[in-house]
Amino acid sequence: MLDEETGFVPQYICNKTCTEILHVSLNLGGEFIKESTATTFLRQRGYGWLLEVEDDDPEDNKPLLEELDIDLKDIYYKIRCVLMPMPSLGFNRQVVRDNPDFWGPLAVVLFFSMISLYGQFKVVSWIITIWIFGSLTIFLLARVLGGEVAYGQVLGVIGYSLLPLIVIAPVLLVVGSFEVVSTLIKLFGVFWAAYSAASLLVGEEFKTKKPLLIYPIFLLYIYFLSLYTGV
Repeated sequence: MLDEETGFVPQYICNKTCTEILHVSLNLGGEFIKESTATTFLRQRGYGWLLEVEDDDPEDNKPLLEELDIDLKDIYYKIRCVLMPMPSLGFNRQVVRDNPDFWGPLAVVLFFSMISLYGQFKVVSWIITIWIFGSLTIFLLARVLGGEVAYGQVLGVIGYSLLPLIVIAPVLLVVGSFEVVSTLIKLFGVFWAAYSAASLLVGEEFKTKKPLLIYPIFLLYIYFLSLYTGV
């Protein structure tokens, strides 16, 4: 506020303003010194990492499916390869074996478990157990026979090849009262599943030993079907 007579700011106003500025500066300076002392103390004690601020990494903002390594297009393609095992259809079926995944077979096994419940929830854990240990048995037998296959590959192929049994499940509900037709459909489903799995797992390296691996695969799917039908 200017003095009307002199045109200058009165001395007492100037003194008051300077005092306020000095007070604020001292406070800010005190806080700065205090913060600097705390930072130094933490760093001396080895806790400096608490003060570090991490920059956002673009890789941390990946979609959930990508984070879990789930490729829906790849899973869909493998499902088609298993359901249509004929070479004439032009599918690269070896991708099911050569590029195994976990989530696709697990989803198929869980879905087969759900349609096999019939009010008995223990069937779910039993089917998953048979999938894991049955695949382990096929894997060990394949290795003994000289096959170059990994356990993850066997696990994926056996899991995906349950799809034919899922396909025939609603048909069995319709023709369940016709015993002969029901039996034929069951045999067709088991042969379909076993052929899909065996054609992927039984390679040329087995030569004359193919039946030794095809037979346990066939028995494994018969057992899976028995868990569904409750036999």
